[in-house]
Amino acid sequence: MVAGGCMCGNVRYEAGGESAASILCHCTDCRKIGGSTYSTNGVYDADQFKVTKGTPKQHKKKADGGNEIISNFCGDCGSTMWREGATFPGKRIVKVGTLDDTSILDNLTINAELFADTRPKWVAPQSGADQKKAMA
Repeated sequence: MVAGGCMCGNVRYEAGGESAASILCHCTDCRKIGGSTYSTNGVYDADQFKVTKGTPKQHKKKADGGNEIISNFCGDCGSTMWREGATFPGKRIVKVGTLDDTSILDNLTINAELFADTRPKWVAPQSGADQKKAMA
């Protein structure tokens, strides 16, 4: 099990089991919600995911891939913690920077890069990761 939360601590979550995949996403949405050049995500089963404190706010929109996606974030500090939608049914796409255990970051093996054709030229492709031009 992993646990995490927003920057101010008002929203907390837990995800059971292992991450099904570790994905970098270079889409415009991920850049804007994270304020960075890409996002690093863990894919967890929705039935093993639960909010343990607070109530996240949600923002729904049509994602770069064409399907609706829901961003779950803290209404106080604004941290986006996970996303969900039709592209990944039954999954929660957790922003790994919101996990409590930072050692997870040191041990990630990236399985795929989404929207790889829009990756900044100065960011190297991840060795062994599927290079996808879209969401899935």
